[in-house]
Amino acid sequence: MASSRKKVLIPIAHGTEPLEALAMITVLRRSGAYVTVASVENQVGVDACHGIKMVADTLLSDITDSIFDLIMLPNMVKKQDTDGRFNAAICCAPALALGTWGLLEGKKATCYPVFMEKLAATCATASESRVEIDGKIVTSRGPGTTIEFSLTLIEKLCGKQTAVDVSSILLPRPNPDKKDDVFLFQILVPIAEGSDEIEAISVVDILRRAKANVVIASVSNSLEVVGSHKANLVADVLLDEVLEKSFHLIMLPGGLNGASRLSRCEKLVNMLKKQAEANKPYGGICASPAYVFEPHGLLKGKKATTHPVVSNRLSDQSHVDHRVVVDGNLITSRAPGTAMECALAIVEKFYGREKALQLAKATLV
Repeated sequence: MASSRKKVLIPIAHGTEPLEALAMITVLRRSGAYVTVASVENQVGVDACHGIKMVADTLLSDITDSIFDLIMLPNMVKKQDTDGRFNAAICCAPALALGTWGLLEGKKATCYPVFMEKLAATCATASESRVEIDGKIVTSRGPGTTIEFSLTLIEKLCGKQTAVDVSSILLPRPNPDKKDDVFLFQILVPIAEGSDEIEAISVVDILRRAKANVVIASVSNSLEVVGSHKANLVADVLLDEVLEKSFHLIMLPGGLNGASRLSRCEKLVNMLKKQAEANKPYGGICASPAYVFEPHGLLKGKKATTHPVVSNRLSDQSHVDHRVVVDGNLITSRAPGTAMECALAIVEKFYGREKALQLAKATLV
C-alpha cells in the first residue's frame, strides 16, 4: 500500500481485555491504517481475559526500533511523546500505564471509573468523558467506549472524512460528550416532484429531533419541488452535491409519482446499490419499496412492506401487511399514516429504544 498509510502499534499481553484490543485493531484497519499487534510476552500467543486466546503479529522485542504514528507501549511511549506523536490508552491503562510513566502530568484524561483516584494521583486532571483528548494524548473509559475511542484515533490520524466513512459502517452510538460529533448520524432523504410530503417531513422532523444530521436532497435541477399534494418542499442540496458523501442511512419517501421519479434517477439508484453492498442501512415508505427497491434488486432476500395499492409488485408478500418492517439494514413502511412510526423505528435502530420512546412521548405517537 502507499507510504502515506498511518502506522499503529497495539500491544497485547496475558490478561489483555480482548474486546478493547480487537475492536481497536479492526476499527483502525477499516481506516486503511497499518496496524501491528505486538505481544509483550516471549511468545506471540497470549491468554487474554475471559478465557479468550489471542495471537499477535509479532513480538514487541522484534520491533523496538520501528516508528509508529500511534503507540501504546511502556518502553516506547516516552520517545513517542518527545517526538510529538500520539499515545493512547483505554480502561485502566491511562492510570496504571501512561500516568505512572509521567505522561499525564498536567493533562486532562479519563479511564475506567474504579481507577479514577489513581488517575488523579498521577497529577492528571481526571475527566468522566467517554473519550478525552489533550494534545497528543487520547484516553477512554472501557469496552463500551472502544469503538468511539478508535474512531477518534482515526479522525486524528486520517482525518474527519475517513472517520465518518468508517463510522457509517459501524453505526456507533453518538458520543454525548462531543458537541460537533464526527459520529453524528448522517442521513440522506432524497425528494422529487410528486414525493409524499408527510412521509418526507416525518422522517426529517423526527430524526432531527434525535439530533441526527439529516440532509434533504432534490433529484431534480431545483431545490424547490412540488410534492404529491401540491405542497412545496425545499431541499437543502441537489443530489449531485452529495454523490460522493457517505451516509449512515438513505431514506426515501413515497408518493407514486415521486417514487417513479426516484426510481428513474440513475445516480440515486447507484447510491442505494452501493449502500446495500456496503451493508449500510437504507429504507423507503409507501410506493418506494415497490417502485425503487424491487425493480433494482434491492429487496432480494429481504422482508419488506409497501403501500397496499402497489403491494402486488413485491416478490415476497410475507410482510406486506406490517406497518413497519426492519430486516437487517432495510427499513420499509406503508403510508403517510405509518411514517412517524417508521421514523421512530429508525431512531430506535440508531439511538436505542429509550430515545425512541422519549420522542414518541414528546410527539404523542
